[in-house]
Amino acid sequence: MFYRKALDKLHAWKSASGKKNALRIVGARQIGKTTVVRELAKTYKSHILFNFVEDPKAKEIFAGSLDAQTLIERMSAYSGVMLHKGQSLIVFDEIQQCPRARTAIKFLVEDGSYDYIETGSLLGAVERKVDSIPVGFEEEYRMYPMDFDEFLLAINPDSVLMKKARDAFDRMEAIDSVIHDKLMSYFRLYMVVGGMPAVVKEYCDSHDLVRVRNLQKSIIELYRQDISQYASPEDKVMIRTIFDSIPSQLGSSNRRFIVSKIGENIRMRKAENAFLWISDAGVALPCYNTQRLCHSLAINSERSLFKLFLCDPGLLCAMGLQNVQFELLNEASEVDLGYFLENVIAVALKSLGFEELYYFDQKKYGEIDFAIEVGKEIIPIEVKSGNTFRRHATLDKLLAQEEWPVSHGIVLTKYNYLQEGDITYMPFYMVYFLKPKEVKTFIYEL
Repeated sequence: MFYRKALDKLHAWKSASGKKNALRIVGARQIGKTTVVRELAKTYKSHILFNFVEDPKAKEIFAGSLDAQTLIERMSAYSGVMLHKGQSLIVFDEIQQCPRARTAIKFLVEDGSYDYIETGSLLGAVERKVDSIPVGFEEEYRMYPMDFDEFLLAINPDSVLMKKARDAFDRMEAIDSVIHDKLMSYFRLYMVVGGMPAVVKEYCDSHDLVRVRNLQKSIIELYRQDISQYASPEDKVMIRTIFDSIPSQLGSSNRRFIVSKIGENIRMRKAENAFLWISDAGVALPCYNTQRLCHSLAINSERSLFKLFLCDPGLLCAMGLQNVQFELLNEASEVDLGYFLENVIAVALKSLGFEELYYFDQKKYGEIDFAIEVGKEIIPIEVKSGNTFRRHATLDKLLAQEEWPVSHGIVLTKYNYLQEGDITYMPFYMVYFLKPKEVKTFIYEL
């Protein structure tokens, strides 16, 4: 198994003291949710894994009473696994296929004898089918495809390239040019291969980008099948149309998703459920417009204006232009690399823990690709694919204005780290060193 940061999260959840809720792992299909759970399960004295797709008869366990002791006896008898109080893990994989198991989580967690993990694709999208959602008894963790750091370690487990980059970032200095060039070569490869574990493994085994592309296309087709299987009859055509149009919409001049482009008479209100479904399924990542760069971005966002990114950069390549992989790897000047780069950055920011994505666009100033919120500080981010990375009129205007407290900006580029006044120029791969401010405890007594 490749190293996944998600496994560190799972170990932290296992080690937590006090009342432990069930861990609900959500995310798109084929990103490695089941694999990391199986690795964690090896650290328990015993475990049971119910996969409701591979073993649909397991649903019968939850057909009757949802009393915790009754369910525990049934699960142990059905699996033939002896459970040990406080030392056993029970996993409900593909739980979207068994809504009753999701309802049962409340009673099983209240019993407190064992640890529980729920995994599956489309959990958010099919949530409405659950009779009683166990509010207050689940801890949600959203997984994403392998990030660039994980991708590097998959190719070379002994790689220290990102550690060298981190050291340079912390010192606010340029990294050694040889290391920088190597990292940029790997980053372009990551844009093509992406972070789907099966695709990364195929590349590691064969280094054949034709086989990589074929596997990516099979995952894309699997997503289309999920839409046909799980989406409501009235929404599935709209969802499929939205999904298939993501590359062309991102390739437009301002990257914004224009609803009228998918149908002459379609309006946002009619398509709202479809956008919500594809976002909840983890397949696409919306990035909302904000016209004010002040705390909080969510309050100042305009939800009807947005960009729609794909959950994995490699899948975007496979859905995009023919032979675009060659152009990306060789930085062909005739290809617009901008929207491929923006997609990588969007996935990176989500995986880093920024809950929602925002871009800034206001007539008075212009447009900024991303805006992130670190505590109460708002940081505008520009993504520059070409050689003219120091031309950023909108960013200059924002740093000069006094309407909002924007003290510095970031320009992501293919060039090395450089600090000039209020602007930090840094290579694309350093985006993984940006973090939202985490509040671990907030104790208040009156």
